[in-house]
Amino acid sequence: MTDSRMGTTLRVVLTDVNEGVVKAWRAAFADTPGIEIRRGSILDEDVDAWVTPTNSLGRMDGGVDAVIKRHLGAGIQLRVQRAIRDRFAGKLPVGSAVCVPSGATTPRYLISTPTMEQSSQNVRDTLNVALASAAAFQAVHRQNALAPGSIRSVALVGMGARTGRVPARVCANLMWTGHTLFHDHWFEDDDELRATITAQLAGIESAPPTQRVRIMPPKGHSFRH
Repeated sequence: MTDSRMGTTLRVVLTDVNEGVVKAWRAAFADTPGIEIRRGSILDEDVDAWVTPTNSLGRMDGGVDAVIKRHLGAGIQLRVQRAIRDRFAGKLPVGSAVCVPSGATTPRYLISTPTMEQSSQNVRDTLNVALASAAAFQAVHRQNALAPGSIRSVALVGMGARTGRVPARVCANLMWTGHTLFHDHWFEDDDELRATITAQLAGIESAPPTQRVRIMPPKGHSFRH
């Protein structure tokens, strides 16, 4: 069943300057159709939306956040923080995301999702990459519900792999989890998203590094593209 809120296939570009992350993606997403993987800067990607891993306050002062702010201008941080203030009382929880107009032609939208609460936090022993990736993809569903077809393509970097110090293969596996969930379920509630992922990824740290987990959606309202 195809959900009416996502009537077109989403083109997903995974791009990072770190060759280790790129190799890990090629392994984790080897059997996943519709994924483009390459080494390079997200600034070079001509897509509708860029996804940036941020902190809970939306301070774009490090990593990919800072690169994007330099490229799009300081106004992008103001728009992100305004959205966080309006929707989340100023603090964006891990497992949530905001989607704001970029002020540019390419991309037209920026999706900010925290992989950490504070800047430069080590999140290698957390599920934050899965939560952030899933939230980013759910933000695509929500934006397309507001304006159908407004996001048909999206680019992501290695979430948490640099500043958050998450090992490349772990990062790739958890991003795969977030991506596959996008195709299986549309979450209207962030708390339900977090609870679903956290429950099913419990103990993943003791699993083999090549193991991926496909989240089983809550019963009802699931769909496949």
